[in-house]
Amino acid sequence: MEAHILEPGARFRGTAAAVATLGLAITLQAHAVPVVTSASGSEAASIQSAVDAFRTSLGTLNPNVADTFVNGGRREINWDGVPDSFSSPNPFPPTFFNSDSPRGVLVTTPGTSLEVSASAASGTPVRFGNVNPSYPTLFTTFSGEKLFTALGSNVVDVFFLAAGTASTGTVSGFGAVFTDVDLPNVSSMEFFDFDDKSLGVFSVPAGSGDGSLSFLGVAFSTERAHRVRIVAGDTALSAGSTGDVVALDDFIYGEPIPPNFLPAIPEPSTTVLMALGLAAIAARWGTRRVLHPSARDRQRRVLPQQPVGALT
Repeated sequence: MEAHILEPGARFRGTAAAVATLGLAITLQAHAVPVVTSASGSEAASIQSAVDAFRTSLGTLNPNVADTFVNGGRREINWDGVPDSFSSPNPFPPTFFNSDSPRGVLVTTPGTSLEVSASAASGTPVRFGNVNPSYPTLFTTFSGEKLFTALGSNVVDVFFLAAGTASTGTVSGFGAVFTDVDLPNVSSMEFFDFDDKSLGVFSVPAGSGDGSLSFLGVAFSTERAHRVRIVAGDTALSAGSTGDVVALDDFIYGEPIPPNFLPAIPEPSTTVLMALGLAAIAARWGTRRVLHPSARDRQRRVLPQQPVGALT
C-alpha cells in the first residue's frame, strides 16, 4: 500500500483558516448589517413605539437651523409647517427643507411635480382629495394633518445636504411613515452611499385596510447614505388610479454631515494584508500531496532489479 504524506507547507493549513476567518471578520466589520425598524397597523399607536425607538437610535432632535451637523443627532420633517402657498393644489418646491426651513433635504421625482396635502383651513380637500375624492378615506396621517407625495410617478428621491448649505451630506439612517400600503414587498426604500453605490433595498411592511400606517427605518453603523429612493405603492396618485396608491408622512433621519467632517475609515493594516497573502499561499501549498520516499523509489523501477554480478 502506498504511503502518502503532506509537504511541510501543509502545516499552514490551520493558519490559513485562521487568517481567512480574520479577513472575513474585517470584511463584516467594514460592511456591517444595517438595523431595520419596522411596524404597521390601523392607527398611529400601532407604529408609535417603532418610530420612537428609531428616533432614539439616531440621537437628539436638532433645531431647524443651518450648520448644526457638528452636533450629530437627528432631523425630522412632518410637512405641517409647509404654508398653504406651497400646499395643494400648488406644487411643493424641492428645496424647501434646505432653504426655507433648513433641515438638509432636497426632494425630487422623475414625475411631474411634488405636492403636500392641504390643511382643512385652506378650503382645499385634505389628504389629496383635490387629486382624487376617494383619497381622504384611503389615507390617514401619523402626525398633524398634512401628507406628501409625488405626482406623475410613485418614486421620490431624497438627497441630503449639510443643512442650509449646498454641501453634500450623508446620514447614518433614514425612516419614513407610509399610509395605505396594501401590498407586501412593493413599497420600498433603497439607500445609496456618497458614490451612489446601493447599500440595499428594504421593503415597507403592508398594513391592513384603508387608512393603515406603516413605518420603515434603516440605520447603518459604518456606511452612510447620501440618497434614498422611495417607491410608494405600484402606481402614482391620480384621478383615475386603481392600483396600490401610497402617500408619505413623517421623515426621520440622522443629521446630514459632509463627508470631509467624518472620521476617516482606517485602511487595512500592513499586518492584515500580509496575513491575507500568507493565507493565499498556504491555501495553495497546503493541499499538495507527495509520495513517501519509499513509494517514489518504487515508481522509478522501470526494469526488474538483477542480482549483483549477473551482468556480463
